[in-house]
Amino acid sequence: MSSNNEYKPFVPPEKNIPEFTPVSLILGLILAVVFGAANAYLGLRVGMTVSASIPAAVISMGIMRYVLHRDSILENNMVQTIGSAGESLAAGAIFTMPALFMWAEESKEVSMPSFVEIAAISICGGLLGVLFMVPLRNALIVEEHGKLPFPEGTACAEVLRAGEEGGTKSKVVFGGLGISAVYKFITDGLKLFPSEVHWNIRKMQTGFGLDVLPALAGVGYICGFRVASNMFAGGVLGWFVLIPVIMLFGGDNMVKPAAAALSDMDVWEVWSHYIRYIGAGAVAAGGIISLVKTLPVIIRTFVKAIKGFGSKTKGTARTSKELSMGAVLAGILAAAVVLWVIPAVPIRLFGAMIVIIFGFFFAAVSSRMVGLVGSSNNPVSGMAIATLLIATALLKGTGMTGYVGMVSAICIGTVICIVAAMAGDTSQDLKTGYLLGATPMWQQIGELFGAVIAATAIGGVMYLLNAAWGFGNSAQLPAPQATLMKLVVEGVMGGTLPWRLVYCGVFAAVVIEILGLPVLPIAIGLYLPIHLSAPIFVGGILKKISESAKWDRSKGEKNERVERGLLYSSGLIAGEGLVGILLAVLSLIPYGQSTVADRIQLPVSLGNIGGIAGFALLLISMIIFIFRQDKRIENNA
Repeated sequence: MSSNNEYKPFVPPEKNIPEFTPVSLILGLILAVVFGAANAYLGLRVGMTVSASIPAAVISMGIMRYVLHRDSILENNMVQTIGSAGESLAAGAIFTMPALFMWAEESKEVSMPSFVEIAAISICGGLLGVLFMVPLRNALIVEEHGKLPFPEGTACAEVLRAGEEGGTKSKVVFGGLGISAVYKFITDGLKLFPSEVHWNIRKMQTGFGLDVLPALAGVGYICGFRVASNMFAGGVLGWFVLIPVIMLFGGDNMVKPAAAALSDMDVWEVWSHYIRYIGAGAVAAGGIISLVKTLPVIIRTFVKAIKGFGSKTKGTARTSKELSMGAVLAGILAAAVVLWVIPAVPIRLFGAMIVIIFGFFFAAVSSRMVGLVGSSNNPVSGMAIATLLIATALLKGTGMTGYVGMVSAICIGTVICIVAAMAGDTSQDLKTGYLLGATPMWQQIGELFGAVIAATAIGGVMYLLNAAWGFGNSAQLPAPQATLMKLVVEGVMGGTLPWRLVYCGVFAAVVIEILGLPVLPIAIGLYLPIHLSAPIFVGGILKKISESAKWDRSKGEKNERVERGLLYSSGLIAGEGLVGILLAVLSLIPYGQSTVADRIQLPVSLGNIGGIAGFALLLISMIIFIFRQDKRIENNA
């Protein structure tokens, strides 16, 4: 891969084609609301969301080219940039804010959050997430081009380029997209076999499994063997070292924060009550270490921006134009003042200061993490936990205790969570724009528009869902992430949080850094279930195999083979994302006493064997596309 100085974008800087237009703005805002609503429901039901960048890009290409008869790759890129903002903002909001609704149901001391409160917090978080990323763009996107893969941003660029170029490349991308879409619908729509397989290993008192999903294999291939193996190493540390040790020494004892004896707990309960806190500490420490390492580049970027403050950008190339530092600082200050001044928002001056300090920190951490493992695997909830741990402790130290302190802490955590999610999404979109030759300034403005509209809509969505089922107390909306955040805040405020587990994670990260290993991907693998890192590792192994020179029969064949794998992997991510959104929408449509999504499920399931067989067939399809089309793939199709 070429260095950032040599990189030539798909659209040259001197070429001007339609980009930020009324059509791209309106279509992008519509998709932002749709994806935001769908992901809000999905996150509240299953505790995770799906990335909307690639689905938005594919939908944009279809509408732009075949309905509106417009053909501008940068206009399509703008639609996905704006549309994906809704998904990211929804992820940040629903991981924390439902705790306010739960407390309002439990106690008369807490009132139901108002629409103004939800909108103000969401808008400020969304704007800060985008604005914090502006001075980081050069450091993470340009300076580290070729080092940070940004799998979904790269995949999105490949999808858009394939749609623009057509030919054989397009067939590879859309072949992966079609196979992935069918696979996703069969496993998570028809439920013919589970998308997650799991086995208990009784002799070691642990378990193992993997999410047999195409997007994870695709992410592993795009990230490469090194990142994927580091993530898997973190998972092995958690599931085959820490969990067995905890079970071995715990025995019949009840060890807090769990409320049951270890001998009565399954592996998932051990992971939830112990490993997750260790992982959160490792992610927080890894983020600090990463930020310190990146600090020189960030400082250089700031200094360069400050020196150019107020100067005209006439001589700046189109692909380097960004929002001015004056506009960025003014926007950050305005958001802080709004959080401090508006009576409906229970964040005081001290809380606003926490938001700005930790917001920039986690924006930098989140952007680097999605550069390594992608937005779908970005542990936003881990960063939210770290924020809540510190914010609640600080508020408690200033005398804000009880529900007053807990509500303020959740509101601070919500802003930070949205900041982290939005910064990660913005960095992926800016990577796509960098590869395609988009104008960063227009992308940043588009993200701001998408954040404001999605934030305005999310309050109505949350009220609607809470009125229909209630948060945390129903099978429809268990709100697992928000329930965990609620327990964390209550644990810190009540003095019951397992700080020693968090410290274990912190010093585990320090040991990893001393050994000279990459901290963040290992920490992420420790925090996430091994079921996510295992299929990513398999994708990384395929990338390693495809890069082997022993397969070469002619000069340059290795590059062609690796490129086919990247194109096909991009299609796998796109197909799963599209069907994931479709299934989320079907889950919102009532059908009798259930939903359309519930009614399409088959009455039989092939179980774990079916899941492994399906995943094996998926991997075989990847191998076929990578290795068996050498003569039919054109060099410059």
